Amino acid sequence: MPIKVQSDLPAKGILETENIFVMDENRAMHQDIRPIGIGILNLMPVKQDTELQLMRALSNTPLQVDITFINVTSHISKNTPAIHLNKFYNTFDEIKHQKFDGLIITGAPVEQMPFEEVNYWEELTQIFEWSKTNVTSTFHICWGAQAGLYYHYGIKKEALEQKMFGLFKHSVLNKKVPLVRGFDDEFYAPHSRHTTISKEDIEKNPQLTILAESEEAGIYIVTAEEGKQIFVTGHPEYDRFTLHNEYIRDKDKGLEIELPKNYYVDNDYTIKPKLQWRSHCNNLYTNWLNYYVYQVTPYEL
Repeated sequence: MPIKVQSDLPAKGILETENIFVMDENRAMHQDIRPIGIGILNLMPVKQDTELQLMRALSNTPLQVDITFINVTSHISKNTPAIHLNKFYNTFDEIKHQKFDGLIITGAPVEQMPFEEVNYWEELTQIFEWSKTNVTSTFHICWGAQAGLYYHYGIKKEALEQKMFGLFKHSVLNKKVPLVRGFDDEFYAPHSRHTTISKEDIEKNPQLTILAESEEAGIYIVTAEEGKQIFVTGHPEYDRFTLHNEYIRDKDKGLEIELPKNYYVDNDYTIKPKLQWRSHCNNLYTNWLNYYVYQVTPYEL
């Protein structure tokens, strides 16, 4: 698929070396189709890494996808240069008059804080509310999923005794639902979080449907309103070395951190980890774009 981004976005060159079709604004203007407009609210610290990971995941459909990166103004990023944000990102005030086919809300390293104490919580709740009327389908990731479930449905997060960190096996509960179409009965997905949501709390709410879960990592995919809201508690978009880099970062800081589970060969962090979740990540995002965005959204937004 062609992903439409600004011609000088740093991730564009990397994607092109991976044979991923990335289209700049000039070429996109000469295609006689309406591209799917996807907003990405990027709350991760190193935003360039997340940009690259998500664009890889969105690159497996014949549809043209027009990406708009969004950042919050009530938080100053310490890990992404201001020049990058000013050049490639829009604020919520700049895009709130628009309508989007899809919106992705990423995770954030704030899950140990109460939601209301996160300095951009008020701005995020405005975006949650805006998405109800201005977005066809919203895809929430990790902390973004916990925050969305809390705001929309009052589902509280629960602290874990030990960080859920590693690669975990999941089972599909209902393969007839289009979001998990083509999934194997069991598949792997990465998790990196200190909090979780209760299966019992989800099952008590008739508006919510669990599509996939893990015996060890818990609930993985939850949908609501026939896919208008999608919540994924892990990080399917992570690349091969993301968990490794998180482990080394915390280890070098002298923090208490265990090896990511089921990730390294023979639990040896000096050996290149196997990439065992990419196909299901691609399948998940392709299904979302096709069944919950492209086939649902009107031609004229």
